[in-house]
Amino acid sequence: MPLIVILDDRATNRKIFSKLAASIESGVTVRCFGDPQELLVWLEHNTPDLIITDFKMPTMDGAKFIRRFRAQPNSGEIPVIVITIYEEREFRLRALEAGATDFLNSPVDHQEFTTRARNLLKLRKQQIQLASRADSLERELKDSERSREEALRDSSERLAQVIDTVPAIIRATDREGRILFTNAYQAALFGIDLNEAIGLGLPPVLGEDHVRRDKAFDRKVIDTQAALPSFEEEIVDASGTKRVFLTTKTPLRDCSNAVVGVLTSSLEITDRKRAEDHLFYMAHHDTLTALPNRALLTDRLRREIARTRRGDRPFALHLVDLDGFKDINDGLGHQVGDQFLIEIAGRLRSLLRETDTIARLGGDEFAILQTHVTHNEDAADMASRIIEAISAPWLHAGERVTSNASIGIAIHPNDGANSEELLRNSDLAMYRAKHDGGNVFRFYASDMNRRARASLVLDSDLREAIAKEQFVLHYQPQITLKTGQVIGAEALLRWQRPGYGLIGPSDFLARAEENGLIVPINEWVLREACRQAKSWRWCGQPPIRVGVNLSSIQFFKQNVPLMVTKVLADTGLDPWLLDLELTESIVMHDAEAVAKDLQQLRELGVGISIDDFGTRYSTLTYVKHFPVDRLKIDQCFVRDITTNPSDAAIVRAIVSLGHSLDLEIVAEGVETIEQTALLRIEGCDEAQGFYFAKPMRPEELIAFVSENRIQARTA
Repeated sequence: MPLIVILDDRATNRKIFSKLAASIESGVTVRCFGDPQELLVWLEHNTPDLIITDFKMPTMDGAKFIRRFRAQPNSGEIPVIVITIYEEREFRLRALEAGATDFLNSPVDHQEFTTRARNLLKLRKQQIQLASRADSLERELKDSERSREEALRDSSERLAQVIDTVPAIIRATDREGRILFTNAYQAALFGIDLNEAIGLGLPPVLGEDHVRRDKAFDRKVIDTQAALPSFEEEIVDASGTKRVFLTTKTPLRDCSNAVVGVLTSSLEITDRKRAEDHLFYMAHHDTLTALPNRALLTDRLRREIARTRRGDRPFALHLVDLDGFKDINDGLGHQVGDQFLIEIAGRLRSLLRETDTIARLGGDEFAILQTHVTHNEDAADMASRIIEAISAPWLHAGERVTSNASIGIAIHPNDGANSEELLRNSDLAMYRAKHDGGNVFRFYASDMNRRARASLVLDSDLREAIAKEQFVLHYQPQITLKTGQVIGAEALLRWQRPGYGLIGPSDFLARAEENGLIVPINEWVLREACRQAKSWRWCGQPPIRVGVNLSSIQFFKQNVPLMVTKVLADTGLDPWLLDLELTESIVMHDAEAVAKDLQQLRELGVGISIDDFGTRYSTLTYVKHFPVDRLKIDQCFVRDITTNPSDAAIVRAIVSLGHSLDLEIVAEGVETIEQTALLRIEGCDEAQGFYFAKPMRPEELIAFVSENRIQARTA
């Protein structure tokens, strides 16, 4: 089993890195040390598979530790990751010269940590397997009754055959860089003849820069008589295709133990790197505008805060909210609204310098991190240019579409010591700008409390809405793609708020989750949906499954299985007609407790669906551990499924994954017949969206179901 060693003088860091390391794969053993000297003594009698060390430590820095570790026998091929807050090149060079394998910047991105560590562990395993194969061949030689000459010749041939079958570049070069041996994989990759390559240097197809760099690495191995830490490199093959390899270089010794050349092995990791890059990109970027999302913005904020502490100039955070965007969505449709957001994203991007960052936080809200702000006037000038850029008309189908912006500005360090404070205070300033009529910017001021007062008013109105039952439910049909029949309906909450009219959940549910009122609201939704579904059965309608969304707050504040059991008993609804929809964030948080609750719900006979599936790729590995009946593909993947091959591939992968686990697949946000046809081809089981029907009142749903049945009989 893999053995990972953590070296950090801070107990908190050791605890965090230990937990991350243990999650890389099952069976990982983690040992933690706070003192470099203690670890060096331990390493004299123990061999880990990976070492993760801090750079700045009080008794011995990371470079010195690595240098002393590499001096120990059999330590040359053990990978070492250095974690440092320093981004300057000199610190990386010091660690690299000492023998570091890879680097991570602090604060550490957890996904990047586990990915890089997993790659190095895999390389370590392959190195051990190659060594094991060599040992096996050596044992066969000793046990053989053949003559020494025949045995040597046979072993050489068999070893060459083994090496030729390994899907990696393996070659040996002498001290002058001439090839002594190369395997079939390299020959095929670079389009060279095995026999003709012997005695020559690296093939020209690699390029002069690569050949020069490779010779320099070989010279270092020969001069130091020690292996180089594994490193990633990009290589262009004979067809001009770029590939990524993880390369290791070790000394090649003769029978007298003298170094006569270099053995190079390169494992191709192109597909893995592409997958990692794609998943990392999806986790840190907005799918509509391709801008960084909140997670990436938060990371950039933390880095800028760290730079400011080291003497860099202050920076500003602009929170930008479009005025009147809802009217564009309602008047022209969501598709036009999305195109408008893409246009605005492009305009804002054109205002930035290379060191600035723009992000989409969701909906019509953007954020801009403006670096090197000497005076408030610098931030004011940027805000003025943002307002001007957004207010310029946008022509769509011959129609002028316009919008303004409200901007809130927070300056670090005066307006916030961390990313959370800066986001919160810029948000307060933005609401002040909206309150002042919009199309303006406002700096954060410590006495801003208008948003807080507005939140108090909303809290009071929500409590009154619960008491006076001002909420109503609309239902959106869910269609079986094979037959076109209505199989179920998702219950969607609306609020008949006095003075505002009928408003959607986006205007109040977020606040309800903040103040805890989401618990009684969602309990009402569950009870009303079950009551309505039961009434449909009394009216002689066919069984219609009703879907109800649950909030993560409910799992933290109440016994969900007990609550569901009571509602089913009170309403008399058959459990199999209730489908509880959970977001991926719910099942990822406190997975063990949630899995226990879901198992109890499953035992009741209630269906379980994962809503917005695919927006958080990390849950793919957890699906099989939860008692789930169906996956609902998020509409962001369905929207462009007919025009974007990547979205089509993602949908295909989710359908394949779900069906392999005996799960049903439901597509959300279906708006066209082309999307419907492609989803049917891909094997999707059910769908819902405006193409079939918008959310409707209960009596409208019954009419829709009846009409659907009549059409099915006459078809």
